[in-house]
Amino acid sequence: MEEPATRQSEMSLSDAASDDDLPSTLPTDGSHSGSIRKGCDPFAQTQRSKLQHRRARINQQINKEMRMRAGAENLFRATSNNKVKETVALELSFVNSNLQLLKEELEELNSNMEVYQTDSEAINVPMIPLGLKETKEVDFSLSVQDFICEHYGEDSSLYDKEIKELMELRQAMRTPSRNQAGLELLMEYYNQLYYLDQRFFPLHRNLGVHFHWYDSLTGVPSCQRTLAFEKGSVLFNIGALYTQIGARQDRSATAGIDKAIDAFQRAAGAFNYLKENFSNAPSLDMSCPSLCMLVRLMVAQVQECVFERLTLTTQDAHFTSQLRLAQEAARVSDVYLLVQQTMTQPLMKDYVPFSWASMVQVKSEHFRALSHYHAAVALCEHTLSTEDGGDEEAEKAFLQFYVSVPAEPTLIQVLQDPEKSRKLGKAHLRRAVIRHEEAMRVHSLCKILRKMDILQDVLSLTHKRSLDKYSELDREDDFDETAEAPEIQSQTHQKPDITPPNFSTVQVSDIFQRLGPLSVFCARARWGPVRVISLQRGEGGLGLTLRGDSPVLVAGVVPGGCAAEAGLREGDYIVAVDGEDCKWSKHGEVVHMLKSCTDRGVELSVITLHSHDTQQVDKKTIMLSHGSDKENSRQQRLLGAAKGQSSASLLNWNRKKKREGSGLTRRLGSTFSLSFGSLRDTEAMY
Repeated sequence: MEEPATRQSEMSLSDAASDDDLPSTLPTDGSHSGSIRKGCDPFAQTQRSKLQHRRARINQQINKEMRMRAGAENLFRATSNNKVKETVALELSFVNSNLQLLKEELEELNSNMEVYQTDSEAINVPMIPLGLKETKEVDFSLSVQDFICEHYGEDSSLYDKEIKELMELRQAMRTPSRNQAGLELLMEYYNQLYYLDQRFFPLHRNLGVHFHWYDSLTGVPSCQRTLAFEKGSVLFNIGALYTQIGARQDRSATAGIDKAIDAFQRAAGAFNYLKENFSNAPSLDMSCPSLCMLVRLMVAQVQECVFERLTLTTQDAHFTSQLRLAQEAARVSDVYLLVQQTMTQPLMKDYVPFSWASMVQVKSEHFRALSHYHAAVALCEHTLSTEDGGDEEAEKAFLQFYVSVPAEPTLIQVLQDPEKSRKLGKAHLRRAVIRHEEAMRVHSLCKILRKMDILQDVLSLTHKRSLDKYSELDREDDFDETAEAPEIQSQTHQKPDITPPNFSTVQVSDIFQRLGPLSVFCARARWGPVRVISLQRGEGGLGLTLRGDSPVLVAGVVPGGCAAEAGLREGDYIVAVDGEDCKWSKHGEVVHMLKSCTDRGVELSVITLHSHDTQQVDKKTIMLSHGSDKENSRQQRLLGAAKGQSSASLLNWNRKKKREGSGLTRRLGSTFSLSFGSLRDTEAMY
């Protein structure tokens, strides 16, 4: 069940982002091949880490003010003394003012874009990256130890190494490096959460572990006990890390542009996956409107990269090439306009940083200006010949260039008459200059953008280029009023893709696999205490039928046989033979142990699953949504889960639909309907 979001009073230590020059990996643990066990040092004195320290300090102050406000509000509601109410009301006004100032300061830090940009000297419009969500440390030790003792009936001290490994993995996940190694670290922890959910998070009660995460833009803390909140936050950070990787690419060459495109498409895929599979998130950055905005922003930045690549590969001033550039720039302007509209929606208007909204508006105006500029270049540097019948390709492209075709002069006349081409080109340049000036005006209104020298350089250079071209076309005897340039039809030669996250790229093994196969030994299943059965081989053998692997199941017991008399029952699972653990043993290995028994017999340690708790599991798992079942099935495939293990999903903070039945119920229930009779190919009697 969903836990209500609560405001927490403790600070988060660092932003999960880290510098490239810091070490990103340690030698891997031998038990987990390829595993990353250490993030970057969040306290190293680098520019980005200093930013993290400031953010942590502000988060601490915000938490302090929120505690004061909560106490004042409680006192205001509880007291009936008017003087006390007046005093408390005055104090509340001061606290709210301080909170507003702190949130504005934090917003300025979280919307800082320069620190994530590339070090290349090439002049490109900066991209908008997203800061990672911060989180507090989590101590799993007591809760996991208690659960192992209570649920699995084992000595929890035997699993201290596994608990330490889990906590080290989560601690490392808080500070991933800003590269592929950091992504693999986040994905490893994300995949490991599947096993953690199956092992220690039953449906009918909570483990008691609180997960504290801070909003990526406002720093407002949220806390839940559901593992879905932890998983969703990690997935959000995967998308945010992709935005930082995309923003730091050197886009002065096609290779860097392609890497940026891939990173932004993967960021869009992560945010879209989060939007489709998680709902009712306690923090605003993971709400549906916010995720929709982020997906559109990433798609717009992909479209911008596509335009930059087309600009690099278009070296000539050919008519159709310039028309293609103009339409591509118009497409970039359109998608940024859509992002701008999304940011002005009621829920997002007061949430999105002002610098982001300003940057998006600047880009929309800037690329619309570039669209008109390239249209002017196409018109003024190309003339259609009338002697050879004209250029059919150019004519066809020009006829599809405008949203609405002007009546007079016709487009064919424009192409054939240099003077008409000059006048239409001049009209486009006039609109380009107006758009450039609007972009510069919006840029000047934002303090954060004014500090970005590279953005100022880009806007100034393109504005000057359009003015120079306009002056070149302007004539002293040109007294005709400049016509209004038609609206350019936007078009792209590469539609952005939304690439969903591929978690199979990072293979992990269950840290707590010594507890036994998940098909039986999971948090959703209940079984009785371990029974020790002493068997003596009789003339007819042991009198039992075994089936399956890991663990081996007692599929049948011969009535009156040795096994039946010793107390072995159909449906028991063999977990040890003569004290040797065999939860993960194959069928043949267990059979070999039984056949190797001496005259003194053999001791079997067995457990029996309870049908009553199976029905409990069925009642709860049947409430899981289709989307949750899909996510869990994907996890089972990607992580190489044992066949038939629990299908209860991790995505459980909102359940929208019902599905037919439960695989877990069918699996556990089938244990109690095994009939002793004809043996299957996988069964054998001993």
